[in-house]
Amino acid sequence: MVLTDAQKRANEKWHRNHRERANYIAMRSSARSFIRKKSTLEDLEELQNIIENRRKELVEP
Repeated sequence: MVLTDAQKRANEKWHRNHRERANYIAMRSSARSFIRKKSTLEDLEELQNIIENRRKELVEP
């Protein structure tokens, strides 16, 4: 997909103005990619424990 110069500038502007959201999206994408393509059974077990603990943190007031 070829982007016009105007679209490239718009993308850069959005990224500058929404840096935190852009970083969140990039980290989420990396995590999903790791889980789908590179993780071992040990990795998945550790991640499952981390997810369970994080879920408890978010649910409890």
